[in-house]
Amino acid sequence: MPKTVDHEQRRALIADALVRLAAREGLHAVTMRAVADEAGVSLRLVQYYFHSKAELLRGALAHLERQSVLRWEARLARLPGPVSARAFVEAFLAEALPSDEASRAFHLVGASYAVLAMTEPDLVAGLSGITGLEKRLAGVLRQARTDGELAVGLDPTIEAARLVALCHGIGTTVLIGQRGIRPARKILRHHVDQLFGTR
Repeated sequence: MPKTVDHEQRRALIADALVRLAAREGLHAVTMRAVADEAGVSLRLVQYYFHSKAELLRGALAHLERQSVLRWEARLARLPGPVSARAFVEAFLAEALPSDEASRAFHLVGASYAVLAMTEPDLVAGLSGITGLEKRLAGVLRQARTDGELAVGLDPTIEAARLVALCHGIGTTVLIGQRGIRPARKILRHHVDQLFGTR
């Protein structure tokens, strides 16, 4: 009986290899052959699932974003319910900081993609990771405003965008060694306190 092939699993294996390679050597080191070697598969297999380097890069970025969302949702699932808006935001911030190998790779490779997108905007066209993230946070903050949890006068859409931008900026300072995880968490906690009107 022929073996059943899990195509999504193979695509994930290849995408994970690209992320490891890019986190270790930089996005400039990514080639179809280098990713195949990193994944321990043939170049033909990589080409079967990703017909070009651009397609491979887009696929890996989408995979990276999905993995980050899954880790965030796992954090949320471990919280006692119902999850408050503040706990929801804190779970996002905890996942967003490069505090372990997975989140560090996410930040490092994500930053590399952002730089590449400046000269190759088509690379990330159609990917809605950041936009989707902001919308999800804005929805939670709108509910928090309705429930009287959000500080008075704040716009949920603007605050969601600010949260994402703050995380990216603080995460980058951690990556380059400008500040440690503990001071970064203190800054984010201060912002959350202001967001929810805690004194």
